[in-house]
Amino acid sequence: MPLAPASAAGRATAAPKISPKIPSKKAPPLATGNLQPGMGAVPHAAGTTFRVWAPHAEAVAVIGSFNDWTATQHPLQREGDGYWATDVENVQPGAEYKYHLTSQGNSFDRNDPYARQMTNSAGSSVVHDPHFDWGNDNFQMPAWNELVIYELHVGTFNAPDEHRVGTFLSVAEKLPYLRDLGINCIELLPATEFPGSRSWGYNPACPFALESDYGGPVAFKEMVKKAHEHGIAVVLDVVYNHFGPGDLDLWKFDGWSENDGGGIYFYNDWRAETPWGDNRPDYGRPEVRQYIRDNALMWLHDYRVDGLRADAIAFIRNVHGEEHPDHDLPDGWSLMRWINEEIDQTMPWKITIAEDMRGNCKITESVESGGQGFDSQWDSSFVYPIVEALTAHHDADRNMHAVAGAISESYNDDAFRRVIYTESHDEVANGKSRVAEEIMPGAADSYFSKKRTVLGAALVLTAPGIPMLFQGQEFLALGAFNDAEPLEWADVEARAGLVHLYRDLIGLRRNVGGQTRGLSGQHTHVFHINDNAKLVAFARWADGNSGPQDTTIVVANFANHAHDAYTIGLPGPGHWKVRFNSDWRGYDGDFGDFDSFGMEAQPGERDGYAWNGSIGLAPYAVLILSQEV
Repeated sequence: MPLAPASAAGRATAAPKISPKIPSKKAPPLATGNLQPGMGAVPHAAGTTFRVWAPHAEAVAVIGSFNDWTATQHPLQREGDGYWATDVENVQPGAEYKYHLTSQGNSFDRNDPYARQMTNSAGSSVVHDPHFDWGNDNFQMPAWNELVIYELHVGTFNAPDEHRVGTFLSVAEKLPYLRDLGINCIELLPATEFPGSRSWGYNPACPFALESDYGGPVAFKEMVKKAHEHGIAVVLDVVYNHFGPGDLDLWKFDGWSENDGGGIYFYNDWRAETPWGDNRPDYGRPEVRQYIRDNALMWLHDYRVDGLRADAIAFIRNVHGEEHPDHDLPDGWSLMRWINEEIDQTMPWKITIAEDMRGNCKITESVESGGQGFDSQWDSSFVYPIVEALTAHHDADRNMHAVAGAISESYNDDAFRRVIYTESHDEVANGKSRVAEEIMPGAADSYFSKKRTVLGAALVLTAPGIPMLFQGQEFLALGAFNDAEPLEWADVEARAGLVHLYRDLIGLRRNVGGQTRGLSGQHTHVFHINDNAKLVAFARWADGNSGPQDTTIVVANFANHAHDAYTIGLPGPGHWKVRFNSDWRGYDGDFGDFDSFGMEAQPGERDGYAWNGSIGLAPYAVLILSQEV
């Protein structure tokens, strides 16, 4: 995520879990009459129940379009433990409302912390009808070793023009394209209500409400429904390391604070400090823990998203995002562990992904083993060395040992506990650009940019891990990402060959043709490293199934030098057929169509194998091979 708020293996059966010790709290008591359970505005046949937590308030009323915004008609009654509630007859979905609070002799209005819908971030809360026709949604989450993630930003992914932002429904319009590309999972940058219409989304003002300029909650559900119809899972980015800072009614919500801090939802001491303001939630307060837990489970249950990507969790477990016990936040650690545990127990097929970027294997360790229980994590040990090798100006500066280490890294002895990529919203912004632009600034459409960008993408889609692409990467989107420049969809046709290349790579990664099963397997062996010639080769295979149509070899040339007959070891005898050659001219007219035919394995020890073979290899090229039956 940005360092400042942006502008205005299939899943194994979950092991038994141990519940973390967390502060307990009493559930708010249910009064008589039509009062419904639940927080926020809960509509029912006869009206709407309103419930809010405001422990320091002296009085609370609900005001809205149903009572001319007057504070005298519908007071809330104390329920105990700081909870207030009332039921208002005939209030139906679509009604606007706020809470009118009195504290220490002052009166002020606040939007509902649990509001599912907003007119806008500075406007009013809206009573939302949770019912939705999901049709025959029987979507099954793809096995995690078959996932190919496509990260996108709703506002720019398919915007009508530079003056208007994209919406959930405009994302849905491109789902057939993504399906045909082979994508089976989209990951959305945060889409909850934020100030203005343009933002990366990492400045959440109303954490339970979908961004109004994107279309709000119903449009979001329509998008998820359409994605499922196309066989595409939806993962949503959530931000729990801070809230706000703009249009933040959570701030001093009921009038109380200490040290001029944020009040009941926030730490009010040194623990409040984050890179985005002094606005870290109080992970030790039971009601705030419940608030964040309720938010996470809402997306998975009510909106049927298939997973969550938790942003910058290093700043949830440590004040400064460091591995330093003096600044640790044990309540933040146990909060995320509690959420992951509940998801595992109730919806184990849904994936949770951490952005920690510290290489900490405990993040994806099971709760039972003392870990935080995430299913996978973004992996800095892949993206940084690979991008450095791709963007180095001179071939001599490309470190093949670092590349080999990036390929072979794993967490918790599981190839799919990491998400790997060369481009993400962070890596192509914040002073950086798309990989092609970094390779040749001002000439990103040049031969060298295209060749080395493709080289990186091929490693993303063949190395162990869950591969992820960033929006437009497949048609060489140029420049840097920002929230005001929509993708140029005309480039899909202009660079149709590159789109074809990505489609072929994704097909091989998902073993669509039944010839590269190893690319979704647990096992990886980097068996050839030549730092002088700048080549690496590695083998992938599935558990106990090495052999024809399984064991897959990837050869990557990081140098501007061709080889007519480069010799490597081979894991077995027979004919090794080229399934992919990144230098094929059909992918791009600037490519060389270098002769890279298959190999007949010859007896003779090489690279630790009993067989070897020789093959032609173009400059900055990747070959993918597997045995013929």
